[in-house]
This record gives sequence, C-alpha cells and structure tokens, in this order.
Amino acid sequence: MRRFVAFFVFALLSAPVRATVLVPIEFRELVAVSPIILHGHVVDVRSDWIDGRRAIETIVTVEPAEYFKGDLGDRVTFKVPGGELGRYRTIFVGAPVFAQGDEVVLFLDGTGAAQPHVVGLSQGVFRVVPDRRSGLSLVIPPAVMGRTDVDAEPVVRGDIARKPVPLDTFRQAIRQVIAEGGR
Repeated sequence: MRRFVAFFVFALLSAPVRATVLVPIEFRELVAVSPIILHGHVVDVRSDWIDGRRAIETIVTVEPAEYFKGDLGDRVTFKVPGGELGRYRTIFVGAPVFAQGDEVVLFLDGTGAAQPHVVGLSQGVFRVVPDRRSGLSLVIPPAVMGRTDVDAEPVVRGDIARKPVPLDTFRQAIRQVIAEGGR
C-alpha cells in the first residue's frame, strides 16, 4: 500500500521535462537558408511577458549598416526567447543575449508576414568587435558552428579553430557563398 501511495504522490507532483536541442549548422547552409543577412548595431533591447506571464521574451531592435542579403528597411525588430523583467528571468539555453550598442552580423528568417527571428538561435549571431592593435573590426564566430568534415564535434573552450576574422573577409565569404548558390 505504501508503494502505491508513494507512486501516486510522485505521479501527481511530477512536472514535464523540456529540453533544447541545438543542431550545429554549417556556415554555407546558414547563408543559404537565411533570406536576410545584415550587419548593424543594436539600438534597443527590452523584455516582455508571454504565455500568460509564464515566460519572458526579449524584443531586439537593430539599425542595419548594410544588408548582405534581403532588406527589411532602416530598423529591424525581432524576438528572442528568454530575458529578464524586474526580478524575474527566463533562461532559454542556446538563445543569444543582446545589449544596446552591440555590433552584430545577423542571419534572420522572416519571410512573409512573420516577424523575423534569428536562424539557429545563437548560431545566427556573429559578434563584431574592434581589434585593439590594428583597429580592424573582427567577426567572432558563435561557440557552436557545424562543419562539413565531421559528424559530431565537441565544443572546446578556447578552441583555436574559432578565430576572429576581419569584417571585410567575412563579408567576402558571405558574398562568395551567395554567388555559389549556397553549395
């Protein structure tokens, strides 16, 4: 009888388990599946409740400096799962975090009437930072990025293969993939 009562109590108190699975996307595929690719600056970041105050999402507004593919106008607003509102915080593993003033290259999907969203969560956000020595703008690749030459790859902190590249080189790589049709 005790086992039955214990099982019944655990069954009533159990909660559904949810997980985020982030499948690495290769750079060529990222360029090919993204109808909008832009380089710009984050001008506004704000959070709002969703799902009846059960979760928080972040609304990000970017002023594009240039479009590599597509065009959404002078300001682009999109939503990212997770965020902070007062003393409440929703964490969505794999979702990018933005701050006002960030310089980024974004890979967005927003075809039709749907509001744009970042392709591949954090994989569709490349940070742009100035190099202190040369003054060049460097593009930092995301932590998880697929490669065509391996099936599975561990994420290694400080991986030297994840080197920053100059923005001009990154721009040329995007244009080359577009010209080749994503192959």
